[in-house]
Amino acid sequence: MNRQLNAAGQLVQILGSLGLASGALAGGLLTAPLVALMYLLDKWLDLPFVPFELFDWIARVLPGPLITIGIDMMIDGIRFAGLSVADAAKTAEQISAVLLFFVLGVLATAIFFAVMKLRSIAPRPVSGLILGLVSGLPMVLVSLSMSQSTLNPVVIVLLVMALFLMWGFAAVMVYRHLATKSQELETEDRIRWAKSIDRRQFLVRLGAASATIIVLSSGVGSILADRERRQVRESIAGSMDESELITRAPFPNADDSVLPVPGTRPEYTLVEDHYKVFLRTEPTMIDINTWTLPITGLVDNPLVLTLNDIQNNYEAKNQYVTLSCISGRIASTLISTTWWTGASLQKILADAQIRPEARYIIVTSGDGFYETVDLDLIASDERIMLAYAWDGHPIPFDHGFPLRIWLPDRYGMKQPKWITGIEVTDEYQPGYWVERSWDEVAQVQATSVIDTVAVNDLVERDGQTLVPIGGIAFAGARGISKVAVRVDDGSWEEAQLRTPLSETTWVIWRYEWPFVAGKHTFEVRCVEADGTPQIEEERGNRPSGATGIHSRKTSI
Repeated sequence: MNRQLNAAGQLVQILGSLGLASGALAGGLLTAPLVALMYLLDKWLDLPFVPFELFDWIARVLPGPLITIGIDMMIDGIRFAGLSVADAAKTAEQISAVLLFFVLGVLATAIFFAVMKLRSIAPRPVSGLILGLVSGLPMVLVSLSMSQSTLNPVVIVLLVMALFLMWGFAAVMVYRHLATKSQELETEDRIRWAKSIDRRQFLVRLGAASATIIVLSSGVGSILADRERRQVRESIAGSMDESELITRAPFPNADDSVLPVPGTRPEYTLVEDHYKVFLRTEPTMIDINTWTLPITGLVDNPLVLTLNDIQNNYEAKNQYVTLSCISGRIASTLISTTWWTGASLQKILADAQIRPEARYIIVTSGDGFYETVDLDLIASDERIMLAYAWDGHPIPFDHGFPLRIWLPDRYGMKQPKWITGIEVTDEYQPGYWVERSWDEVAQVQATSVIDTVAVNDLVERDGQTLVPIGGIAFAGARGISKVAVRVDDGSWEEAQLRTPLSETTWVIWRYEWPFVAGKHTFEVRCVEADGTPQIEEERGNRPSGATGIHSRKTSI
């Protein structure tokens, strides 16, 4: 134990002698307000928020398997914390982006202090400006390559570099106070104590200044962000005539006698509760005033469509749709059901007059995403649509406004949103996630989930106490014919099925189990409409979606 303490003490002394400890402390106190200022300028002037741009760039350039490992680790961490993946995933990603940038700032400052101290470099402003230049130039290049900002690129370069130069200048000024050797005054302990107090006072003042910048910048930035979101929603609301949209009628299964067990997830997902997964750290903003959809390539009649063209020139298609994410584990919350409205992709492509040799369309998105769709698939399923509304309103900006595609029986990874172009081609091109080692087809895997064992909602029937158990089952557009429940490795007992909202939504199921006190393990499995059983073998989500039996342990 003493050896370990001595080793730790020696390490601290070494770090202190190199200036690393002081540099790390200074880096934290300087990088945090730098992030806050970037956030403020992002919301005020539309300057790229460098931590997010850096994180998005890394996600683009790293090999696919590394990215998916990172996604898996994040999801596992969220699940371990007992949080909903659907609610927390994007926030966790944004926090990770800020932390990464913060750590890089701390490391850069610590290394700067160490180099200054080892080489006995005088703490002049030019040294700090060099630090800012070396650190800021790569970030400028990343921001220019990834940013969706409307600012002139020259303005972006000047403002981002100015922030990093100020950060570097501040670092050398802090070094002058914290890392410069003091003259040893062995017999003058009082003076040495006074110097120590001065350094502490400097750190307190630096911390107070840092905190002030963080609070003010974050507060004003949050106000501006709220205003921006409000303006975007108002712009989207005015982008189409909602009176032309078909109002969703009462649910078609409203009179079904099989009722969801209390605690089962809502059969219909409110738009604000629909899960969100998108490529970038922040949703893509599309200016509807300048947006058009070009359809080019192997067509005899190239089209350039506005949103009004798509809404007014093509009959509206409406469908209750359950959409799920391939990254979700068994019992994932990355699955939702809502009412989609759009135009038939078959009819739109017919107007473009596709040439006989064409075989695919390549759909591109405003966030840099792309996916290839087989024309044979489109020809075989008239339900495939370019959707522009959810629940009778324009699709929200964070779900793909103004346009996204819907492909029945496919995971969300195959379905671009924020669509900006369609190219008709005779050559296959792997989609964004296919290039990163995910399944080429990405057909939805059949799954069944126990949402609740309703021990507080017991049912008395014919002198018997029953425990309601409920959940969902989903097999894409293939439908569900049967759900069965097993308790404590007993026999599989068939559950009741509620009529689904459509053939492309999940099914709510209900089973009432005779009450037996104690600890119990409940399991569920399903069968597709054509009799194909759910895959019971436990398999991870990569590359084709998770499979396996969902179980739940409950004490009654």
